[in-house]
Amino acid sequence: MNRFAKIVCTLGPSSSSEETIRKMIQAGMNVARLNFSHGTHESHANLIKLIRKCASELQMPVAILQDLQGPKLRVGILPDTGIALNVDDFVNLYAIESGEPQIMADQIYLPLDVPNLARAVKPGNRILLDDGHMELKVLEVVGDTVRTKVVLGGILTSHKGVNLPGADLQIPIPTDKDINDLKFGLSQGVDYIAISFVHKASEITTVRELIKEFQPGKAAPGIIAKLERPEAIKNLHEIIHEADGVMVARGDLGVETSPQEVPIMQKLIIQRANQHAKIVITATQMLESMIHSPRPTRAEASDVANAVFDGTDAVMLSGETASGNYPVEAVHMMDCIVREAEEHIDEWGRSSDFPNKVTLDDAIAMTAAARELANDRKVANVAVLTQTGRTALLMSKARPRVPIMAFTPKEAVFNLCSLYWGVIPAVIPFVDSLEKVVQTVDEYMQNELKMKQGQQIVLITGFPLPAVHLPNLALLHVIGEKVA
Repeated sequence: MNRFAKIVCTLGPSSSSEETIRKMIQAGMNVARLNFSHGTHESHANLIKLIRKCASELQMPVAILQDLQGPKLRVGILPDTGIALNVDDFVNLYAIESGEPQIMADQIYLPLDVPNLARAVKPGNRILLDDGHMELKVLEVVGDTVRTKVVLGGILTSHKGVNLPGADLQIPIPTDKDINDLKFGLSQGVDYIAISFVHKASEITTVRELIKEFQPGKAAPGIIAKLERPEAIKNLHEIIHEADGVMVARGDLGVETSPQEVPIMQKLIIQRANQHAKIVITATQMLESMIHSPRPTRAEASDVANAVFDGTDAVMLSGETASGNYPVEAVHMMDCIVREAEEHIDEWGRSSDFPNKVTLDDAIAMTAAARELANDRKVANVAVLTQTGRTALLMSKARPRVPIMAFTPKEAVFNLCSLYWGVIPAVIPFVDSLEKVVQTVDEYMQNELKMKQGQQIVLITGFPLPAVHLPNLALLHVIGEKVA
């Protein structure tokens, strides 16, 4: 049985060897995520070479997703043992360059690497530390110092993350580091760029313009907007319209809002992305316990399955594969859970969120008709001919019950399609007539997929060839029959 939803895996110390990467691909990794919050350009370049090498040798498509760091707000350097923050303690926050942490009488002076902090917060605001495990309440702002009181305490150590729900720090996105990393990623031929902490659509536009500037005339990678702030949810429609896809970044989203809101936001984001024919990835803590355990919890298995039922295109592993003890086993387990969920997709899955009147055009109408034809005739495959990946994505969003073969003459599109739900990409020579297309596809289906003569497929393409068109032709083809 084919798996339709794709698996994104973060690479890191636990998954940086050629042997492990190879095993992860064999276990089901479709997309390799490189987290540019960590590592050097040299280490990422080595990983990219290994991914391409293993994928080529295994003859399996694997896309590479470059995840830009974005503005990272962190605690400064603290003593090795950390600092104890007790409930009702007074904590004074100041810019990281202003001095060392101090504990004086009944007050703590704490350095934060947070630009514009004093201008962005006001009395009553919350400041969250270490993924929300600790919470401070702002009492007053005096010059460049923010006076706070501890609401939730704990032991705080160096470089822990800082979240400021509702505060506008006015930090430009992309940051200078992001722009430098973007140049590097483009030089390495990454397939997707993920932008962290997106607030509004104009930030995506800026990255798209930078890509055009850095590699004029070349096919651009897909842009994935990571939804981590409540502002992104408020601007969801505009962000989805501008991006090629979105990521439900549930970790920061849960800290910036509240845990009970995240499941609702997840369903909303997936629904909106599917309605607008955009990629959607569900991420963070999906199999978190597998960082240390060879098996997930039952709740985690249910979480993955429910994301599949919600209609996500892909599910993502973070620490499980980047720094966990069982990276290959985590991929294998994710694969098993997704496959089992998809066995019951007709019973529990959503089918009403896919492209409808919100994005109604001829191409979507054609792919929807092809889906109905495929389901009605019980064909073995839907085959699409694509030079940009757009037809493959639209066919993916139509959600037929059979695999989608995406035939393309372009290597970049081959990799791009690795993230599309239900799509299996294949590189074929450029063809300039419908007869040659049918013949090439027919031969591939028989030789590579071992389809038998007499089986049926639905072929989708733009016509006339060889010009690039959105799909306007659906052909029901019997394997082994020649086109007159």
